[in-house]
Amino acid sequence: MLATAAYLTQKTGWPSSGEHILAHYDEDTLIVYQAYRPAIGHFAIKHGHLAGPDFSLSRMSWVKPNVLWMMYRSGWGTKEGQEITLGLRIRRTFFDSLLAAAVPSSFDPGRFASREAWQAAVAESQVRLQWDPDHAPSGARQERRAVQLGLRGRMLAAFAKEELVEVLDLSGFVDAQRAFAQDDDPRLLTPLERVYPVSPGQ
Repeated sequence: MLATAAYLTQKTGWPSSGEHILAHYDEDTLIVYQAYRPAIGHFAIKHGHLAGPDFSLSRMSWVKPNVLWMMYRSGWGTKEGQEITLGLRIRRTFFDSLLAAAVPSSFDPGRFASREAWQAAVAESQVRLQWDPDHAPSGARQERRAVQLGLRGRMLAAFAKEELVEVLDLSGFVDAQRAFAQDDDPRLLTPLERVYPVSPGQ
């Protein structure tokens, strides 16, 4: 399992605004989160990768390095088709390559000469980057923004197997913490997360 700490303690060290990648990482690896239906989740837990018969490699799959964004999206593991919460440990070199290859979901005039150029880049990209409002344990929107990455094609295939170092079943942990999922409950534990260092140009 992942190292955890009280949410109320952790949040005092996080930025309150701006675009930041909050993540659980070490020198070599980083955790991203996803919630799947049981057929996909149980296969991944058993086999140590996602490339099973129920996991589609033909569509875009979104991953999140911030656990509370994942909890907001999955309703703390209660939404249909998102009952199994996984922590997916990938290599940091791979995560950095995803950031470098990512094309933003919204037009950025500082990066693209025209909207047409951006649309062409989106059409060709295998990694999509999207900044969304981060969320507190209760689901309340935060001023800080959190990242999610959409993967497809060879990047998704690499994520599903070759670059996936470990599959962690966090469903029991999520079930246990759901009762404390309020913004001021001192009992709530979340995986240790800190701001991920992003290299210039990423």
